[in-house]
Amino acid sequence: MFLVAPDPAHGLVVAPRSSDDLTPWTEAYLTAQGFTWSPEIEAYTRRLDSSPAAVERTAGVLREHGHYVFTSNKPLPTG
Repeated sequence: MFLVAPDPAHGLVVAPRSSDDLTPWTEAYLTAQGFTWSPEIEAYTRRLDSSPAAVERTAGVLREHGHYVFTSNKPLPTG
């Protein structure tokens, strides 16, 4: 399970509930997207784009690969 959320101090944050959620694929994907692990908050962070679109895009990819994901932004309109 992950929380994907914008944060004023860290940019876009992808926080696993536990280390068991960090599969090799997940870690490789996040690293390829420019995220780095922050031991201070025990989450992946990326200072660039933390817009609602970036939150939804990141959450969507994690969901497509079988993860449960919560987001804290207002969902984008569909249609």
